[in-house]
Amino acid sequence: MSMDVGSKAVRSDINVTPLVDVVLVLLIIFMVITPMLQRGKPVTLPDAKHVSTLGKGGDPILLSITKDGRVWLDKVELKDLDIASELQVAMQATPTVPVMVKIDRDVEYKRVREVVLEVSKTHIMGVSLAAAKVDEKEPAGAPGAKPEGH
Repeated sequence: MSMDVGSKAVRSDINVTPLVDVVLVLLIIFMVITPMLQRGKPVTLPDAKHVSTLGKGGDPILLSITKDGRVWLDKVELKDLDIASELQVAMQATPTVPVMVKIDRDVEYKRVREVVLEVSKTHIMGVSLAAAKVDEKEPAGAPGAKPEGH
């Protein structure tokens, strides 16, 4: 094999280095931006088999209850006495927007009930609870699954 050092011939092979550079830069940008796109405080949602989607009204107002029982309106922490008043202020700014409550799966039901009672003081109609959809097919060894061949 010899190298054509002085030839002016057009090379027909593709230089993929610029393509790889662009793809890696886009990948890094998406990795940095994606966590910032999540609204509200991050929580581990409970699983549900049947999950409905939100109706009309745009992006919901997010009320989050974290694992430690603290309540957040988007990314602002609320005290228990402020939940109803802050939610009413948010609803006055955008009255047709739905309200969604994101609750961590490890929060005690007593705490959820306290927060829902505070939300009910606002007389907001159509408050939704967020859940993560699980696959409706249960694995063969799962509890409640029917044995194969019967």
